[in-house]
Amino acid sequence: MLRVTTILRNTVTLTAVMVSTAACQEIDFTRDIRPILSGKCYACHGPDPETREAGLRLDQEDASRQTLDSGETAIVPNDWSKSELVVRVTTSDEFSRMPPPEHGAALSEKEVDLLKRWIEQGAAYARHWSFDPPQRPKLPDVGQSNWPRNPIDTFVLARLNREGLSPSPMADRTTLIRRVSLDLTGLPPSPDEVEGFINDNSPDAYERLVDRLLSSPRFGERWGRTWLDLARYADSAGYADDPPREIWKDRDWVINAINDGMPFDQFTIEQIAGDLLPDPTDDQLIATAFHRNTMTNSEGGTDDEEFRSAAIVDRVNTTLQTWMGLTMGCAQCHTHKYDPITQTEYYQVYAIFNQTEDADRRDEAPVLETWTPELLARKQRISDRIRSLQKQLDESSSPNNSEQAAAKVPAGPVVARYVRIELPEKDQFLSLAEVEVFSGDENLALNKPATQSSTAYDAPPELAVDGNSSGAFFAEKSTTHTEKENSPWWMVDLKRDSEIDLIKVWNRNDSPTIFQRLNGFRVVLLDQEKQPVWAKTISKAAEFDTTIQIPKTGTPFSEDEVHDLTALQQQSSPRIKALQKEIDQLRKQQAKISPIKTPVMRELPAEKQRTTHIQIRGNFLDLGDEVQAGVLNEFHPIDVETPNRLDFARWLMSPENPLTSRVLANRHWEVLFGRGLVETSEDFGMQGELPSHPELLDLLATRFVESDWSQKDLIRLIVTSATYRQSSDTTPDLIERDPANRLLTRGPRFRLSAELIRDQALSLSGLLSDKMLGPSVNPPRPKLGLRAAFGGSTDWETSTGEDKFRRGIYTTWRRSIPYPSMDAFDAPSREVCTVRRIRTNTPLQALVTLNDPVYVEAAQALAGRILTEGGDKLEDRLAYGFRLCTARSPNPSELEVLTRTFRLVQSQFESKEQEAAKLRVIPATAESEASFAEQASWTTLANVLLNLDETLTRR
Repeated sequence: MLRVTTILRNTVTLTAVMVSTAACQEIDFTRDIRPILSGKCYACHGPDPETREAGLRLDQEDASRQTLDSGETAIVPNDWSKSELVVRVTTSDEFSRMPPPEHGAALSEKEVDLLKRWIEQGAAYARHWSFDPPQRPKLPDVGQSNWPRNPIDTFVLARLNREGLSPSPMADRTTLIRRVSLDLTGLPPSPDEVEGFINDNSPDAYERLVDRLLSSPRFGERWGRTWLDLARYADSAGYADDPPREIWKDRDWVINAINDGMPFDQFTIEQIAGDLLPDPTDDQLIATAFHRNTMTNSEGGTDDEEFRSAAIVDRVNTTLQTWMGLTMGCAQCHTHKYDPITQTEYYQVYAIFNQTEDADRRDEAPVLETWTPELLARKQRISDRIRSLQKQLDESSSPNNSEQAAAKVPAGPVVARYVRIELPEKDQFLSLAEVEVFSGDENLALNKPATQSSTAYDAPPELAVDGNSSGAFFAEKSTTHTEKENSPWWMVDLKRDSEIDLIKVWNRNDSPTIFQRLNGFRVVLLDQEKQPVWAKTISKAAEFDTTIQIPKTGTPFSEDEVHDLTALQQQSSPRIKALQKEIDQLRKQQAKISPIKTPVMRELPAEKQRTTHIQIRGNFLDLGDEVQAGVLNEFHPIDVETPNRLDFARWLMSPENPLTSRVLANRHWEVLFGRGLVETSEDFGMQGELPSHPELLDLLATRFVESDWSQKDLIRLIVTSATYRQSSDTTPDLIERDPANRLLTRGPRFRLSAELIRDQALSLSGLLSDKMLGPSVNPPRPKLGLRAAFGGSTDWETSTGEDKFRRGIYTTWRRSIPYPSMDAFDAPSREVCTVRRIRTNTPLQALVTLNDPVYVEAAQALAGRILTEGGDKLEDRLAYGFRLCTARSPNPSELEVLTRTFRLVQSQFESKEQEAAKLRVIPATAESEASFAEQASWTTLANVLLNLDETLTRR
């Protein structure tokens, strides 16, 4: 309960006399007051009833005016001296002061003054700015200025005028083409492109450049990377095991959709609910892999329902943060402490995502099986070859008739060294209790060496020649056993050629029908060269022992014996063996060609739909009240009683949704300017930052919707503005007045992202492959030494050929072991949705770009390019390399530094020929007559150029 002493009350009343409200400028609740209340008060006096103290709620106007149990009122409009809120934030009594010391620092004098002035002006509340739908703002009057090129500039200039500032001059053309090329395609312009743009005097030269870049297939690769961070795309399933996941078709879908200009509402619907569209296409099903990027835990002993629930939580949090900029996860365990989101509403949205077939399983079901044209063509080529070979095999191995075959087969006796028992069928076990081979009365097989195709259950082949014919496998352990396999076999070596009269094959018989496993077995006798001399197939094996009589002297072989033997002899011919070997190899290859199995979303049928309960404190085992699917009550209603994912996706993209268009417009601005108009792009709620240019944000949001959600149109509007085209050069005055460029007094300047730094190095060196789409690749990386500690799952088999030099977006994204150079440059692990990457500046980054295998090889190739294309003179080559990396020519002082550096390095390498040889340029055709010392010097110089701040910075 709120209480106040008489001394405190009198002190506040006395102080009130000193305030002159007439002189105060008008206070804006959204700009001035809500940040104070949200940051200092809502944790204990906000939306969450479980943590609300003293019955006081300050996030609602009516509640803030109610009389409390103490008889006081927190806010008395027009009289701050009677407002308990002011009393508590200004008292020196540590037991009465708000917020309490354990909840944060006291309000500053400025914050207290704002509260007082606001109360004196009537203490009017306003709805949070982002929760009202955006309206197209009127263009402000900026006088006769001819600086604006489109409406963006009008709003920026109006703000600059109010601040007494002016925009910066336009950047020069080399800076502009490099800036917009990196922003739209993620790749630097070629020297020819730079030269062409500089010399293009047409008034729309820049606009045509922008249109060309927007239509480049590289556009989807550049902007797809941003979306994959949000989608938490990865090529592994996460957690400790982190097994591989075949989901690259989802990445390709994103790239293609962006390149094709798919409207963002369709882009949204297909990813959240493509499977619920009428007769969905394969592409629409693949799009739903967006929410199959959740992690799964395949470790033994884990609770599948626990991690299935965790995946649903991730989908709820990701969806609301990606599309609406809400920190939805704060309501998983309790009502949100700052935003109007109850825990019940959280689980209403959870219920929407709780009706899919997938679970926490290793098999990733449900999956969509698809074939690429390359796989189908390869499979067809192999099938055609097998068909051709099989025809040759059939023609070579078919006897004309049994009489002709019999004429070529001698009559008995049969002399052999090896006796082989085989089951020429698929997926069979072969078990033998005993095999007796008689010549007269002597068992030639007893205790002779035996082998078999495989061994299972610790039952070796010698058990069939040990003299024990008992067929009780488990009781006496005198029966052989192979694995279950195709055509298992057992063989005994009699050690010499012997005339064989009779063979007894003793069967396993320790269950009523198990002896039938031996049905269809074949006995083959082989000579010293292991060539078949007699064979017979036994269609039905006896329960105990099967006796096989061998033809005696002068006895002709039976027709069946002739057939079996002829087939075996023909199979053993060199030609037949070669044909069969190639067929077997091709079938193995064919078996490895399988469809791509992409995890997708599938809705459970109505009769299997799950019930959803509130999870107390977010614990999936502690369930509260049942809830039905629904949306957040603070926003526009949904027009169905029990919405599914498709209804929810349409709700997200409704023109009535106040957040989606703002959040997406802000995110595009953030990519192009380094920070959003709302800097906290991950949080548009009450704890988020206010927009620096609210009218401009609403202009972009409404234009985005009106353009049929065209991302390309929105990006074009931004990059063709005068605001975007400003020089990024700064002055001491601008640094003092606009240090973070929040007022947009100059062009954006920031370090390139991890993928762009690598892509740029490969592009400048000429190594970058232009191959698009397809399975992820493993470019070279440093040896991490992880195998000894973590096993073979950490192995990295480096790709070969052009796959070594694919763009970063195609690099295998392993959650537990991120690609090191990207990790060093702040790429996320993508275990969860990443809205905004941080940018750090660490020594490790320089070590990566100086020593990582990819960057060293890029430097060697760049050196080769400089030697090949840069002319013959040292200064010309240095200038060419500099121009490749920065798009501009070096000034005289820069050229002098480069010359001095080159000569210094060359003098050091001249005495280190072996070390220099390791850094020779590539390709070899670029070496010309240059010594290893000179080549290594150019490689080192190229490495310096790739590490220039101007190279690594987009300015």
